[in-house]
Amino acid sequence: MWWKHPYFKYVAASILALILVFFMRELHMITPLLTVFKTLFYPILIAGFLFYIIRPVVDWIARVFTIPVVVSVSIVFAVIAAILSGIGWMLASTIQDQVNNMSNIPDQLKKMTDQAQQEMEKKDMGMLSTYRIEQEVTQYFSDLGQRFGTHITDIFTTVAGAATTMLIIPFLLFFFLKDGRKLVPLLTRGFTGKKNEEAHMLLEKLDRTLSNYIIGQMTVAFVDGVLMYVAYLIIGLDYALLLAFFVVVTAVIPFFGPIIGVVPAVIVALIQGPMMVLYVLIALIIVQQLEGNLVAPVVLGQKLNVHPLTIILLLVVAAPLAGFIGMVIAVPLYSVTKVLVKSGYRYWRLKHQEETT
Repeated sequence: MWWKHPYFKYVAASILALILVFFMRELHMITPLLTVFKTLFYPILIAGFLFYIIRPVVDWIARVFTIPVVVSVSIVFAVIAAILSGIGWMLASTIQDQVNNMSNIPDQLKKMTDQAQQEMEKKDMGMLSTYRIEQEVTQYFSDLGQRFGTHITDIFTTVAGAATTMLIIPFLLFFFLKDGRKLVPLLTRGFTGKKNEEAHMLLEKLDRTLSNYIIGQMTVAFVDGVLMYVAYLIIGLDYALLLAFFVVVTAVIPFFGPIIGVVPAVIVALIQGPMMVLYVLIALIIVQQLEGNLVAPVVLGQKLNVHPLTIILLLVVAAPLAGFIGMVIAVPLYSVTKVLVKSGYRYWRLKHQEETT
């Protein structure tokens, strides 16, 4: 009968799910669930990225020295803590000096604004009024101060949330590394026989896809940051270390990440002089050529099998939908979805062939 057809079951399940979501919305149950999701999303996302980066090292230590995984994880955590402490100790004075110097940027921008204002006054043809501009600026900062006072609670909540996230990430990462191998057996426990093997293969393929992308892209981002740091030192750009670190953070986004990361450098270069802006742009072009023709092909290769145009379209769509985080997760999410769809279609074909024979 038609109601026994599998498609009817899928449609009925979808309709019931939509009805459930509707009633949850009417009973105001969606908001708490969204709050829980937003609270857990960022710590799990960051810990997941770090998990794929650190896991090969943990596995290598556990295999070579034949020690339990928990001991290997503890060793890696201790080494990372020592390295970060050493880097912090060696670069503390440099970072502090650059941060202190960057506090002078607003004064330098104000000086440039005053110079531009003087030029405007000299060349004013009656279309611009310095007094009106000053009024607008004063009113803007007055409104900004009022908004800051009104939203001080929201600002405090955001800062507290960020601090809590940073504290939670190491604990999540520790248990991800310690118990990550138990996830596949747990998810496939309900399957038997050939279905269990297929589920194992699917989960392993998803894991391999995410691992290839995250390790590859993080390596490319690190190399981009090092190359930009060297370029900043060569051209004599101020705050080279901090600006290069910003490039590392943004370069996890393919194609557009390094360009976004250079924006602060362009602002700093503008203060030093127009020619410095040109030098920064030339450095960006050279680094991008090195990445596109040397670094990315060696590190990433064709592991994801995603066309560059597809990646660009994904990033263009993800940016307005979810901002920076959306651009970070767009490509791996697409890759995972692609694997799931292909595996689901393959499973459906096998099942259909078994039913017809």
